[in-house]
Amino acid sequence: MSETQNAPSDTQTDPAQMHLPQAVEPRNAGLPLDMAWLRSVQANSSAIERRAKTLPGRRTVKKDHQAAWLCRAISCIDLTTLSGDDTEGRVRRLCAKARQPVRHDLLEALGMEGLTVGAVCVYHEMVAPAVAALQGSNIPVAAVSTGFPAGLSPYPLRVAEIEASTAAGAREIDIVISRRHVLTGNWQALYDEMRAFRDACGEAHVKAILATGELGSLRNVARASLVCMMAGADFIKTSTGKESVNATLPVTLVMLRAIRDYHAATGWRVGYKPAGGISKAKDALVYLSMIKEELGDRWLRPDLFRFGASSLLGDIERQLEHHVTGQYSAGWRHAVG
Repeated sequence: MSETQNAPSDTQTDPAQMHLPQAVEPRNAGLPLDMAWLRSVQANSSAIERRAKTLPGRRTVKKDHQAAWLCRAISCIDLTTLSGDDTEGRVRRLCAKARQPVRHDLLEALGMEGLTVGAVCVYHEMVAPAVAALQGSNIPVAAVSTGFPAGLSPYPLRVAEIEASTAAGAREIDIVISRRHVLTGNWQALYDEMRAFRDACGEAHVKAILATGELGSLRNVARASLVCMMAGADFIKTSTGKESVNATLPVTLVMLRAIRDYHAATGWRVGYKPAGGISKAKDALVYLSMIKEELGDRWLRPDLFRFGASSLLGDIERQLEHHVTGQYSAGWRHAVG
């Protein structure tokens, strides 16, 4: 059997369905903290690393299939700006890019008119401008919260920040967990914190940022993933993008296996978001391949998978132009914002 993977069948036959409405999957209701299940979770680091190393060399997509997968990747991007010098003008430009992430002539040639990104992700101060700029588009605004990126602001302020962002119109909240609860094995405290954050989000979907580069071990990553899902997280996310180590394939494999186990035990589907360091189209294809193999086609949708990225979109657009015209263009022709 060929090692070359085709795009999912719906991607090949009906490009118009590439970008589906958000939040079509029922929310994860969570369950009481199960310490017996948690204690049984282990992680074989050497086996995980071996598996992660094999994927980039074994799974490739070419020509029309590659273009289809790259369009799918665009539909799953959380287009992000999280800089201290963010302005309303920058956010409006980012939202304009979110509405039309690829030049119109390229989308027309690909038969992908109407393609948009999955969401726009900003700090709380920029939620209102982003909501206004995206009005009528059905693209949700995601707000980073709870003292992002360290998560060390006073607890009442972290809860209040969530409530303020949802009141301003954010439909998704990216919270950061307290890493110390993981490092000290205080799983009840992590569960209670995550549950409170989930409740404060109301109708907004909550993504739990684990900051995996700071958790010490893959076993801790697996256990933290499981606790956050038990507490009702709609997504689990690798990183803030501000750590020295962000999304990696071994961490991704651990988190995907945790999602798979949780779904098998409870029936709830939880989403996954790798963030930080994913800037090339070829990297996006590797992540999509891993999602397909570990979780199946259902997770290749923006309601269950997101890339936390900004520069990734520019490289994908450049690859799509090469697919359409046969020529590579300069990076400046595909400015993100």
